[in-house]
Amino acid sequence: MDKKYGAYLCTGCGIGDALDIAALAKAASENGMEAKTHEALCSAAGRELIENDITNDGVNTLVVCACSPRVMKDEFNFGDDKYVTRANLREGVAWCAEAVTEKHTAEKVKEFATEKGQDYIRMACVQAKKGDVPDPYKLETLNRKILVMGGGIAGMTAAIDAAKAGYAVTIIEAQDKLGGKALGWRKQFPMSAPWTDLEEPTVQAMVDAVQAEAGITLKTSTEVARIAGAPGAYKVTLKAAGTKSEWDAPKKVGVDEQDKISKGEMEDPNAGLKPYMADDADAEDFGAVVLATGWNPADVSEYAHLGYGKLKGVVTNAEFEKLAKTGKVPANVAFVQSPGGAEHDQDFPYCNSVTSMVALKQAQYVREDNAEGKAYVLYQHMRTPGNMEMFYKGAQNNDGIFMTKATVTQVEESGNGLAVHLKDTLLNEDVTLNVDMVVLAAGMVPTTSDKPTINLAYRQGPGFLDLELFDGYADSHFICFPYETRRTGVYACGGVRKAMNMEETMDDACGAALKAIQSIESADRGVAVHPRSGDGTYPEFFMQRCTQCKRCTEECPFGALDDDEKGTPKPNPTRCRRCGTCMGACPERIIGFKNYNIDQVGSMVKSIEVPDDDEDKLRIIVFACENDAYPALDMAAMRKLPQNALIRVISVRCLGSVNMAWIKDALSAGMDGALLLGCKFGDDYQCHFVKGSELADKRMANIGETLGSLGLEPERCAVRQIAINEYNKVDEVINEFVEAIIELGPNPFKGF
Repeated sequence: MDKKYGAYLCTGCGIGDALDIAALAKAASENGMEAKTHEALCSAAGRELIENDITNDGVNTLVVCACSPRVMKDEFNFGDDKYVTRANLREGVAWCAEAVTEKHTAEKVKEFATEKGQDYIRMACVQAKKGDVPDPYKLETLNRKILVMGGGIAGMTAAIDAAKAGYAVTIIEAQDKLGGKALGWRKQFPMSAPWTDLEEPTVQAMVDAVQAEAGITLKTSTEVARIAGAPGAYKVTLKAAGTKSEWDAPKKVGVDEQDKISKGEMEDPNAGLKPYMADDADAEDFGAVVLATGWNPADVSEYAHLGYGKLKGVVTNAEFEKLAKTGKVPANVAFVQSPGGAEHDQDFPYCNSVTSMVALKQAQYVREDNAEGKAYVLYQHMRTPGNMEMFYKGAQNNDGIFMTKATVTQVEESGNGLAVHLKDTLLNEDVTLNVDMVVLAAGMVPTTSDKPTINLAYRQGPGFLDLELFDGYADSHFICFPYETRRTGVYACGGVRKAMNMEETMDDACGAALKAIQSIESADRGVAVHPRSGDGTYPEFFMQRCTQCKRCTEECPFGALDDDEKGTPKPNPTRCRRCGTCMGACPERIIGFKNYNIDQVGSMVKSIEVPDDDEDKLRIIVFACENDAYPALDMAAMRKLPQNALIRVISVRCLGSVNMAWIKDALSAGMDGALLLGCKFGDDYQCHFVKGSELADKRMANIGETLGSLGLEPERCAVRQIAINEYNKVDEVINEFVEAIIELGPNPFKGF
């Protein structure tokens, strides 16, 4: 668009007291923008000042020099056709100004702070010049149907809720009827006060409701063979459950096997399979997918001392439920919640509060079926959250239910029954229980843990990546975005997301249905879903310079990019989360967004004034992730915690978007160091875009080697991890790096 600029400088909230306003205005004028000042730009009068310029002078590109871009978003929103950049003078400068050394006077502190504010204004002006209003990507044809995979409690709830919201839904279920594992329940947990009594299963009523809903199409004995496309435009191929499909994931074939296949000595297991990327004209169209394929009981046979698979009376909790549903249960039963043995303080894998409550439920079966029955619940951890605490207390008050913290050391045959040897860790005594049956608390393993399940026709493979980070659960950021998977438009709920009871599952399914709806409507508007919800940008590629290196397709955390047979990337904008990881990965710098690109940020870095004759005024660039690090800096400033005056902070979408060209630009411009502040990765993973911080760490290690070859210390570049709640330590992390740079001394390239 033809740009008409307007710069506006706020003097309120302490900005005018801490900084030299005339010097700040000069920084704007040096960039061809005369700054208008106001004591409160966010007020009605301040906004009127800006709106008058828009109406009377045609201003459409605004530089607002005031508070953090994280606040006052509505106050400084002047319509989708106006481009607004923000210079963070309040939180970023005025509220965190400090003396660089003890010798510095208040006048010197103001000088340093003003210089920092000038740089932020210069960067905001350059950002306005180099950016533009995005043109949202919109599909030519958008489909609003929702595919629900799984017909259990989660799938049925999601389908009913989506249908009630006015969306057509298709449920596919691998079994020949709806209901899932709930069909095998004898009773269900209490769903209402007083939360102490078991209730009759309501699953059949849910099945009836689904079958009566006109907006729901049901396909039983059916599985997904392949899902291609993107949100708003999925192409889904179905197959009969249990049958082989031409889209099945190829089996791995070793060198010896390949040799036998070529010689005709064995059949090719992948014969007849189509590549996932091929088109399928027979596919059905959908707009979003709800993954509700549930869970399977964990394998407990590895615990030899418990006798599962060898002793007749040792069963899992799932097997005991089937017995209870069809007949009378034994009179004396031990419910073992922990494997004991060497791992005496651990629960069975995939156990949580649900398996605790299942034991309490099944203990009541023993009492219901046997007047003198005795149920022994042997646990290391008993979890009954929320209202289920009343359920736990009800079991405690049952004279025939005995609960104790215990380590089971051996289960063996004894007469017509079983002997359970245990160490009672409350009484510190060895105890032997003679029972009729032992029930092991097998956990709930998500169906995504051992197979793709959704069979995506994506370049990155048919399933989700790195599920070992989440114990096989289909989730991309468990804390902040519960229903999101690593694949935009696919939303997980119920047992495939985490082990949960019926009440939690129904709430979860409602959330996933709403997310599926949001994904469709966001695709219709051409905007992103979480965490950059509503973002109308999308990555654009200058394909003429693409070298088919495949880094963008390999590093994209969300599978937004496919590629052709040459390796040329094929974007799917509605899959994209707008993190910019592809932009950071590209060595040719051919990927960018209208309002966030290599040239724009690189120019912002170069706009920082770097003194070349004052060793007290070193300059350190800080690229701070907008999800955790930048908010932590803001929150520290709100508490008037100091921030080092030598740093200049640029907010980035994700550390994964940081292109190493920016680091080179900074150092070649005379900057003395570059620090990347991002989300935590590794075992304490917190990254909102899954891989961004980890990728940045790897890239920085590589650029460190390059710096060494140029005669620059690799220590001038670093990556640090900051959680959003670590505002009280962010300055300590920064100061540690700054002190290391001071120790190294000025950049030897300064002034060249």
